[in-house]
Amino acid sequence: MIARQASHKVQELARQFKAVAILGPRQSGKTTLSRTTFPEKPYVSLENPDSRHFATEDPRGFLAQFPDGAILDEIQRTPDILSYLQQVLDEDSRRGKFVLTGSNNFLLVQSLTQSLAGRVAYLDLLPLSLTELKPLENALNDVDTCIYQGGYPALWAEGIQATNWFPAYMRTYVERDVRIIRNLENLSAFEKTIALCAGRIGQLLNRQNIATEAGVSDKTVEAWLGILQASYIVFLLPPWFQNYNKRVVKAPKLYFYDTGLACYLLGIRGPEDIRLHPFRGALFENLIVLEMLKKRFNAGERSNLFHWRDSTGNEIDVLVENGLIQYPVEIKSSQTITDSFFKGLRYWEKLSQQSGGAVVYGGPDTQHRSGFHVLPWYDADRIGLL
Repeated sequence: MIARQASHKVQELARQFKAVAILGPRQSGKTTLSRTTFPEKPYVSLENPDSRHFATEDPRGFLAQFPDGAILDEIQRTPDILSYLQQVLDEDSRRGKFVLTGSNNFLLVQSLTQSLAGRVAYLDLLPLSLTELKPLENALNDVDTCIYQGGYPALWAEGIQATNWFPAYMRTYVERDVRIIRNLENLSAFEKTIALCAGRIGQLLNRQNIATEAGVSDKTVEAWLGILQASYIVFLLPPWFQNYNKRVVKAPKLYFYDTGLACYLLGIRGPEDIRLHPFRGALFENLIVLEMLKKRFNAGERSNLFHWRDSTGNEIDVLVENGLIQYPVEIKSSQTITDSFFKGLRYWEKLSQQSGGAVVYGGPDTQHRSGFHVLPWYDADRIGLL
């Protein structure tokens, strides 16, 4: 079993709150994390029709089975039970009594906020990070393999081939998760929209352009992007607005929560296809941004990542905001360090009057050049420690 960095934070939250909600994509490891962290708790999957029927028809009787608490998996399948859970928690002073998991952020957070505000702590669990893969032999030998496989535990721990796993995952996602949120009439256009998003990784979001190619309205694309974000398929990296007397671009950039899924949607059939693929740089950038995001989420913190670009084309791939300081990070897929790597960092240093920054690149060396750190791709998690 692959150890998850978030386990320590989950234990900490359980000591402070009456309930803990672990949210994340389907198959990201939420069930395994909750059951290994709290092995003494009874486990109930609300995907099971019998359990779901009991919880829906007799919520008080269902919860009465667990006087000492339980793990309730895929809680978004029975959101109404949260109102009854509120009373159970209010009548008991114990901490960490219930652990809830869910793969639908929109429905679950909405229900939790209404029913369990102040009683539940949240943690987003994404697929495996590069840091979590390091203990596996040869796992980080090749960056293209890591991009292609992505981070879903089944591909690393169970040896399932990506070409077999992702088609089944997408079918389950569309047939279950999407239909829970919204009963889509045009599934083919929705699936085409997901594929169009994969072709725009690392680009500024242009909803109108996607709508035109998908053959639907702008409002439909906006609604569908909301679904994709709520169900942990894509996320948007917001722009940083401080303009320093410059006109800045205010559109977010589009990324996927898993590069393996993006590769599947792009029709990439193996790591060897990535090496010469025109989207290799974008996929590499997605991998590194995602690694930085996973580090924040595993620590129970919100994203502090932004991008910056002005109207003349100057840009920083990622700005890490730490209070009044914005730490710039450039992402380069090349394995050879060149002076061009530092162009954006020098411009930002001059513009912001802040020193320091980092380049994460596709090679193996760690260096310190011209006042900037250079890190190999598998050490992107060190950025917050520099």
